[in-house]
Amino acid sequence: MDATARGVDRNLTNYADSGFSRYLRRAFLASAGYDGADLERPVIGVVDTTSDYNTCHQEMPRLIEAVKRGILQAGGLPMVFPTISLGEILLSPTAMLFRNLMAMETEEMIRAQPMDAVVLLGGCDKTLPAQLMAAASVEVPAIHLVAGSMLTGDWRGERLGACTDCRRYWARHRAGELDAEEIVGVRQSLCPTAGTCMVMGTASTMACMAETLGMMLPGAATPPAVTGARLRIGVETGRRAVALAAEGRTARDILTRPAFENALKVLAALSGSTNAVVHLLAVAGRAGTQLSLDDFGAIAREVPLLVDCKPAGAGYMEDFDRAGGVPVLLQAMAEILDLDVVGVSGQRLGDLLAGVAPPADWQTTIRPFDDPLGPASSLVVLKGSLAPDGAVLKKAASSPQLHKHRGPAVVFDGPDDAVRVDDPALGITPEHVMVLRNAGPVALGMPEAGSMPLPKYLAEQGVSDMVRVSDGRMSGTAYGTVVLHVAPEAAVGGPLALVRDGDEIELDVEAGRLELLVADGELARRREQLQLPKVPARGWRRLYAERVMQANLGADLDFMVDADEA
Repeated sequence: MDATARGVDRNLTNYADSGFSRYLRRAFLASAGYDGADLERPVIGVVDTTSDYNTCHQEMPRLIEAVKRGILQAGGLPMVFPTISLGEILLSPTAMLFRNLMAMETEEMIRAQPMDAVVLLGGCDKTLPAQLMAAASVEVPAIHLVAGSMLTGDWRGERLGACTDCRRYWARHRAGELDAEEIVGVRQSLCPTAGTCMVMGTASTMACMAETLGMMLPGAATPPAVTGARLRIGVETGRRAVALAAEGRTARDILTRPAFENALKVLAALSGSTNAVVHLLAVAGRAGTQLSLDDFGAIAREVPLLVDCKPAGAGYMEDFDRAGGVPVLLQAMAEILDLDVVGVSGQRLGDLLAGVAPPADWQTTIRPFDDPLGPASSLVVLKGSLAPDGAVLKKAASSPQLHKHRGPAVVFDGPDDAVRVDDPALGITPEHVMVLRNAGPVALGMPEAGSMPLPKYLAEQGVSDMVRVSDGRMSGTAYGTVVLHVAPEAAVGGPLALVRDGDEIELDVEAGRLELLVADGELARRREQLQLPKVPARGWRRLYAERVMQANLGADLDFMVDADEA
């Protein structure tokens, strides 16, 4: 391959005659209306994740047109191409099972097709992480842009947003507080526009992470999907992509250790989705940057909660955007950030923030560093005999009275088994620790099943939270005292596989401990009898189960980590 080739002459089809390849390529492009002047321009690939199965991306066609306009204005030639689109709600068993597949496909299409830079348009929970992983793995300059969040809805005078309010109202319905007609009324009001969830769930969190890492332009994370501001940032992104093609700076130049440390600090200040832990570990692995679960815990202990956004707060993404979004938050945190990092803008973070005012007095969404919304450690990393390689808990969305808890286990072998939760015969009390296993990466692709519902009969008595432990994930929009990402998972023989009903489990959030209080000899006896689940028979699910790493390593495929082969 000619490393100096540019534009449509990059990545030639192999006919054993490069001259013929260039000739034939131009002949077919002529059939699409491209002339010689067009083909002298730098080619900018534009990833299209529009899909009827991904309702979050409904406005993507308009955003693509805005990006194309910016590319053309800057002298580039936009070439739009599709990839897998991972709609969170309409995929079984979970979109997470296909994150690595999308990352692989996106990487290969960038590498196989002629482009001097690429604009990656995503937004819904797993699309942006997959695209960040792909960008970190290729030699082509990349810039990201998200679909943007929804605007809030309204039900009976109360402001609503997907999906924290989805869960809150569904819990009230299970508790008998809302009848069938009322829950339908809520349902019709939760998602009033196109866009991703308008709380600090995974989509919003990862948008903020991408901007903080420097992979999106300043201010690109928060404008809602249906606004002119979202389209304007699309045009600006298109223009900047052409400049990146000339500069040649790639994602691996941007995704440095200081950039990740900045992102971890912002994650703590947002009390962002626990899913960001898995995604950032995976992106760092692709970029060849050392990052561990311990880094998340250490940094979270030093950074207080600064942004008032559900589920840790009361506001929504549109409030965060009106308050100034990520740039104003970074300004509020400037004293603890590395200001020498340089992202896709081409400017030092310190220079970018020189023109950004601190949080204004008229808003309460973004708090100054010395007047936080909540204490540090909004995210906690736990370790112990039940999670030797670690687990995470979103402390800011959990119940303080459960932060130190000891109780008997009640075990569910996978999400399908959790249908038993409402059976009074199980005798579940508020003191029990609900254990959901076989929901990890190898077992099931790591679905968002960890925040399993409380027994209906307890909810009807007013119980609103219990300690839950799982090797799966939970939605970034969820809340509760839920221990997640337990590693190693049960399906590979982790201690979670050995838990039995009635075993005592101890959680100590302040000490960062999660313990299974069973004698070593008894655990050894149980391990001798343990039978692990079979690997799927074929296709992607087999490849995934055989090669996926554990959650504490980012749940990427082991052969894709730090892939610097061009």
